[in-house]
Amino acid sequence: MENITYADVKHCEEINTYIRQADASLKAMGFTEHAFSHVERCADFASRWLLELGGSGRDAELARIAAYMHDIGNVINRHNHAQIGAVLAFGLLGKLGMPPEEVAAVVAAIGNHDEATAYPVNAVAAALILADKTDVRRTRVRNDDISAFDIHDRVNYAVTRADTELDAEARILTLDLDVDTEICSVTDYFEIFMGRMLLCRRAAGFFGLHFKLIINGSVLM
Repeated sequence: MENITYADVKHCEEINTYIRQADASLKAMGFTEHAFSHVERCADFASRWLLELGGSGRDAELARIAAYMHDIGNVINRHNHAQIGAVLAFGLLGKLGMPPEEVAAVVAAIGNHDEATAYPVNAVAAALILADKTDVRRTRVRNDDISAFDIHDRVNYAVTRADTELDAEARILTLDLDVDTEICSVTDYFEIFMGRMLLCRRAAGFFGLHFKLIINGSVLM
């Protein structure tokens, strides 16, 4: 067994093939972007925040790996994609030679990132949840026809600015959004994202953080 690195995972063509096909399947169903832009952003944020909160370098690396692989379950089906992705990651990481205790931490995180069933069961999972659920941005919308937007497209497209800031000393993680209310109301945002924001609050609590949500200058959580 050896220390499998983020670079090992990122350069694994089998894993990258599953990420590409998973995103292609979601694109065919009209979902927002879940490809390399999303997973690499999540990987960067999850690992950086874990380090800033005092996590070990190895835990940060595992968070980076989990975030990069977290959506591969969509290659089979959107339904239960978190649990499917965990099973796929179990086989892929085992084949790469990752020790079982590290595989366990990563697959637990992947299997617990979807808000319908998620729970921050470990530090890797909590960091992944926070990175994934705060990735709200206009560039994830792929539909070019604004008149054909569904509520998910509208909510993401309406976000003209999104800043996520961790203040480790004050123990606050802030998601600060500017939302164009001509495109989407704040009520619409909460209709889609309330579950995700509550999950962020729970994941932040794992680290002893307060999760703060600001929309158009108003503190809503």
